[in-house]
Amino acid sequence: MKRLFLLAALAATSSAAAQTAVPAFTLPASNQLSDEARQVLERMKGATAPADIATDIAKQRAFYGLYNDERLAEMRKHFRTRERRETMNGVTVDIVEPEGGIAKGNAQRVLINVHGGAFMWGAGSGALVEAIPVAATMGVKVVTVDYRMAPEHRYPAASEDVTAVYRELLTQYRPGNIGIYGCSAGGIATAQATAWIRKQGLPRPGAIGTFCGTGAPMSGDSPFVAGPITGEAPFPAPALPDTLPIPYMAGVAANDPLAYPLTSDAEVKAMPPTLLLAGGRDFAVSALTLAHRRLAAAGVPSELHLFDGLPHAFFVWPDMPESTEAYRLMASFFDRHLGRRAR
Repeated sequence: MKRLFLLAALAATSSAAAQTAVPAFTLPASNQLSDEARQVLERMKGATAPADIATDIAKQRAFYGLYNDERLAEMRKHFRTRERRETMNGVTVDIVEPEGGIAKGNAQRVLINVHGGAFMWGAGSGALVEAIPVAATMGVKVVTVDYRMAPEHRYPAASEDVTAVYRELLTQYRPGNIGIYGCSAGGIATAQATAWIRKQGLPRPGAIGTFCGTGAPMSGDSPFVAGPITGEAPFPAPALPDTLPIPYMAGVAANDPLAYPLTSDAEVKAMPPTLLLAGGRDFAVSALTLAHRRLAAAGVPSELHLFDGLPHAFFVWPDMPESTEAYRLMASFFDRHLGRRAR
């Protein structure tokens, strides 16, 4: 998932100012990792996408469909939920609820999940992988959105679809009781949809979570460092592009505040409480840390949690205590920031 997200339609446009030659060395596993995490990291190596599918969308979708099916089977060993497919305001969604029922204090709350997958795959099992652990851990209903994806569709398709679902949920829930979250491309789309919701004149949600990706271009050191320290290839350009190098965002201007809301002072100030979370070896770490600084400077309640030694979207692998901790952090954040009163 991570390298294809970086490599898709890459077109670097700026030059590096100062460069440092980094000698090759062997990086040990972080001594903060649990024994279970070390075992999962070994399993991750065997689940890496082959390089020859980087330009073949059909092969990518087939590979990640199987990848997500395997993660979903693992999730079902840890969590008990029930799911059903519905249509909300013209958009297909999967509704996930704890098998034992929604917790009493969450009866008037709901979360929207925006799945990851480079904006090109991840619907179905990938969306359930993100929704199930949060629904079960928090005891809350999660509505995961089957938004339109690239290359068939481009920005702002996901923002429009998430907003359509949000508009429907506003007929049942107070806006302050609704949270939105997503991982990787879903983290980006969560921030974008929050800005899009504001553009439509709708009340903002109670809180959001942008995990392993956020509403800003790639920046900083992490896109260059993440590949080599996770056993993958270095970033294939001497400098970062001004916009996200993915088909979904092709042709969108870097100064578009709804596409890159965390580069806009006005959009940053309008953000609801925001949780940012990633592995310490994620290529999105630098963008997340910058986003957190901007949110904090604007007075937006925000939290940043980085898990040392872990890669992009690590918590889709549930067989380690670090993932359990991540689910609890998500549940705790939404529990503290979402309202409870009935509409």
